Amino acid sequence: MRELDRRAVLATVDVVALAGPADLDRPTPCSDWTLGDLLAHMTAQHHGFAAAARGEGADLDAWKTHPLGDDPAKTYTKAAEAVLAAFADEGAAERGFALPELAGDLAFPAEQAMSFHFIDYVVHGWDVARALGLPYGIAPDLVDAARPIALAVPDNDYRLRPGAAFAPALPPSGEATALDEILRALGRSPAWPVRPAT
Repeated sequence: MRELDRRAVLATVDVVALAGPADLDRPTPCSDWTLGDLLAHMTAQHHGFAAAARGEGADLDAWKTHPLGDDPAKTYTKAAEAVLAAFADEGAAERGFALPELAGDLAFPAEQAMSFHFIDYVVHGWDVARALGLPYGIAPDLVDAARPIALAVPDNDYRLRPGAAFAPALPPSGEATALDEILRALGRSPAWPVRPAT
């Protein structure tokens, strides 16, 4: 899982690098978030998961969103490097990861926590690419690995809460690709943005 996550995160670094300051106000598939909001969230989550890998995830300050500064792509890349370094640390695989946004005081086994991070960045990479109007060039084996994780995410009332990680699942489509299945399972339309017929 650590290697799958590393590759998914690096794919997001590549697509985020294509975003300039003028792109930060673009809408995204993430409800009311602009691209700037999404990048700030992604950056904060990297810092939070890095803290969790070090055994410090219960500190809510580690998860706070901060301004991206004058070079959002550089800020994002530094956060991505930080979480990858924390996950690669020899002791990380043996620690429980405190993820207060998900489960209060509970700690998750490292492999499971890394799978949460992995699915987030597979999907957020798509979010960023769609916001920029670019194709999403994620490797097929990453999609294959992400699919069972996405399909296992509970589709319950939690998804209706403000700030929920995922919207309610969309109905399956007969012609769906594996990536489409992931997106629909996590409440995203593969056709986003859907434009009204003219």
